[in-house]
Amino acid sequence: MLINVTPLRKYRDFRLLYFGQMVSLLGSMVTYVAVPYEIYELTKDNWLVGMLGLVQLVPVLVFGILGGTYADRMDRRKLLLTSEIIMTLIILAQALNACREKPSVPLIFVLVAIFQSVMGFHRPAMEAMTQKIVEPQDYPAIGALGSFRWAVGAIVGPALGGILIAKFGVKGAYFFDVVSFAAAFIALWMMSRMPAPEKRDVSPLEDAKVGLKYALSKPELIGTYVVDIVAMVFAFPVALFPAMSENWGGATAAGALFSAMAVGSLVMTLFSGWTGKVVHHGRAVVIAATLWAVFIIGVGFAQNLWVAVLFLALAGAADMMSGLFRGIIWNQTVPNHLRGRLSGIEMISYMSGPLLGNARAGWVAAKYSVPVSVASGGLICAVMVVLTGFLLPQFWRYKSQAKDDSKVVPTEGLTQGS
Repeated sequence: MLINVTPLRKYRDFRLLYFGQMVSLLGSMVTYVAVPYEIYELTKDNWLVGMLGLVQLVPVLVFGILGGTYADRMDRRKLLLTSEIIMTLIILAQALNACREKPSVPLIFVLVAIFQSVMGFHRPAMEAMTQKIVEPQDYPAIGALGSFRWAVGAIVGPALGGILIAKFGVKGAYFFDVVSFAAAFIALWMMSRMPAPEKRDVSPLEDAKVGLKYALSKPELIGTYVVDIVAMVFAFPVALFPAMSENWGGATAAGALFSAMAVGSLVMTLFSGWTGKVVHHGRAVVIAATLWAVFIIGVGFAQNLWVAVLFLALAGAADMMSGLFRGIIWNQTVPNHLRGRLSGIEMISYMSGPLLGNARAGWVAAKYSVPVSVASGGLICAVMVVLTGFLLPQFWRYKSQAKDDSKVVPTEGLTQGS
């Protein structure tokens, strides 16, 4: 099944935003490998690698909601331009720190936290702005294109990151990311000015409350958030990839591990036409999350790199399957005027789980071992996801509200995307 590229031909602003963010995503995924790899190389401590997740959690929780609120109140193009500049400076600081004879580990944690805070404004603004520069009938196509962009970036970026780290060290990876931000900034600068947002008489906090109240009033939305968080908290093994790669080839093996889930994600995206025949979207999310857990258990028992990569790819496909149906539910239940705020809440749901999951994985690996951490997490995840389905019966019974969802694909795929 070929992806519909009509929006790229039809809308100049969407084309600029799409390719600019594609280049930027490639750089971000390079850094996604570099940061935990650098921490592990400097400390040899899985627990500290996992703590990167906790450091990012508070900014995600606070600025996910706040950033989504401002995305519904401000000029989204200007908000994105400002965010891109700040994020570029943060990654430049990471590169300069890596160039030091003894890079500062605390500084890495501080910069990661600041970066995540800015991302809380960047991502909701980008998702909300996309809906303003294309016509509603093209929303399914831009969703598919967004998933394709993420999957390609998440495959190529980590692999490239492994190569850059092996050849130039982590500083080379960071400098590559700095350059990639320039492409995104130029593309945004070339876009047309966005229409001025509607003036609002209420405060940002009141707007945020409206978004939260709406999200909590919809059992089907609550179910998508809870299942994803549960799955990721107990079975997200990314923090352990540097340690796993140490005996399997170093930086290049780490790149393969970081890319593996995205390979499965891409395959699932390309062959997702069958999802249009599925009516029970709630139970499809639960089934997909359970499959994710089973495949992560397989990763825990893997004895070599390529077996681990295979199970990670299968896990990535299952996670994208969950994302496909979560995206359909979001598209069917979230009105456009709340899109920025709900995008912020969605960001919290699909990012807080992996951040907590990395912390859990690192702690258990430090206390026991890497295989125990991965396999036990997958087992607990499977049990908890099934229980969630039973405890949220309205979500389990949720059925499609549209006649044809065959082309509705989420703009975000795996939770590790940036």
